[in-house]
Amino acid sequence: MVVVGFHSHWLNGIDYIGQNGSKEFDIHLKLSPYHIIKSDSSFLVVFQDYSGYKLPLAIAIVLSGQYEDDLDNCEDIVYTGQGGNNLLGNRRQVKDQVMERGNLALKNCIQQNTPVRVVRGHKSADSYVGKVYTYDGLYKVVKYWAEKGVSGFTVFKFQLKRVVGQPVLTTNQVLNARGQIPKSIAEIRGLVCEDISGGQENIPIPATNLVDDPPVAPSGKLLTLIFYANCTLLSSSNPTQLAFASLSSKPPKALELLDVLALCFTYCKSLQVAGSVKIPQNATGCDCKDRCTNPKSCSCARLNGSDFPYVHRDGGRLVAPMGVVFECGPNCGCGPDCVNRTSQKGMRYRLEVFRTPKKGWGVRSWDHIPSGAPICEYIGKLMKTDDVDTAYENDYIFDIDCLQTMKGLDGRERRLRDVCIPTCLDKSDDHRSDDGPEFCIDAGSTGNIARFINHSCQPNLFVQCVLSSHHDIKLARVVLFAADNIPPLKELNYDYGYALDSVMGPDGKARQLLCYCGAADCRKRLF
Repeated sequence: MVVVGFHSHWLNGIDYIGQNGSKEFDIHLKLSPYHIIKSDSSFLVVFQDYSGYKLPLAIAIVLSGQYEDDLDNCEDIVYTGQGGNNLLGNRRQVKDQVMERGNLALKNCIQQNTPVRVVRGHKSADSYVGKVYTYDGLYKVVKYWAEKGVSGFTVFKFQLKRVVGQPVLTTNQVLNARGQIPKSIAEIRGLVCEDISGGQENIPIPATNLVDDPPVAPSGKLLTLIFYANCTLLSSSNPTQLAFASLSSKPPKALELLDVLALCFTYCKSLQVAGSVKIPQNATGCDCKDRCTNPKSCSCARLNGSDFPYVHRDGGRLVAPMGVVFECGPNCGCGPDCVNRTSQKGMRYRLEVFRTPKKGWGVRSWDHIPSGAPICEYIGKLMKTDDVDTAYENDYIFDIDCLQTMKGLDGRERRLRDVCIPTCLDKSDDHRSDDGPEFCIDAGSTGNIARFINHSCQPNLFVQCVLSSHHDIKLARVVLFAADNIPPLKELNYDYGYALDSVMGPDGKARQLLCYCGAADCRKRLF
């Protein structure tokens, strides 16, 4: 439901019933469901008899970017209490908050297990107040605490979780980017790891968790898992053979096998090659100097249809998805600043790994990402598909299916365009492509940030095969690029490309996994 044109003077806080909790009273009003009355602090929507409840009691909260300390993860919210804000539109606190009015009303919701309605405000040029408001369902207030806010004043924080069983949240804009992008590590809410890469990436990758209680981190350290779960590790030779003997408590809720895999991994920024895989020799490069500028004389550009696949804007952006992109490699005469090395330049955006209520870990960016910009390469162990251990479920396997994509096999969108098919492909390779990809990347126990990026039926990233050091399409690099302009704090996702009933379990039966991407055209199942 979308509500347009409400006055912002009451949509900046908490709607509640009661007079500061000073007494309990009965309400006997026979009003229509949408009748609005005014109390001491706000407009209220009265739906029923509230006799017997401890008042004040919160009815609804509004997230519209008024408070600098708000944190909105869609289905999990850390909401800043009421009061102490200068209400000048700059989100700043000017004094301490007090446990009264709306703050006390939210606290009473915890004690009485009463849900509240959540309304979100979004900027809109079509509204005369500059915003539209969406009703996003019922949320439970699960806990509260007091802390020093960003401006140094005491604020009350309330954690809310969306009630299960409601329609999938489809609001496209639920994040107040200006108020949530941290300026330092100290400002990151729910921080469980300062840098999951351990300094390997040129930009730190923090991880946050506001879902699990106690929170776990994708740190790759088994000690972290043992500490939070308060369990004894019985077997650790294989990450999927973890067993726990509870000492005094059970492991964190929803900590299943894939969560264990996500916890017990080793971060690496370059492919680990299995012993059975032979990497081809480096290809002959172009003769360009410093930077490739003339597509007619550059041999690498000729492989891409006599043009460069990238434009110089924003540090290099891919013009359009291709069957394969031929980049300059180690034998090329150009230097590292060449635009045709765009995907080889490492991370360029500030990314965060965060815990989601239903999809495990996810990834979002603190920066605006322009369309066509490279995000990251999918890193893990490069191995033969036939060597994958099928005795356990591992959803971190990425098939290198570039050849199948170029030929439009198995329902893939054909992307051959004007690029050259590498001459190294012989007839045996052509027949093998009909049987499926020969090689894959396993990020189950070792990998980079790409392993945490979730699926969506309406993704904002796409998969691009890239050849740089050699020209063997079966061993192409797998790189994720932005499919559209992506605003800050929007979750990054790509289409995993599974066909329904195509994933088999260890028992030989087709596995099924529900999809929670929330897209308007969601297929409801991942596979």
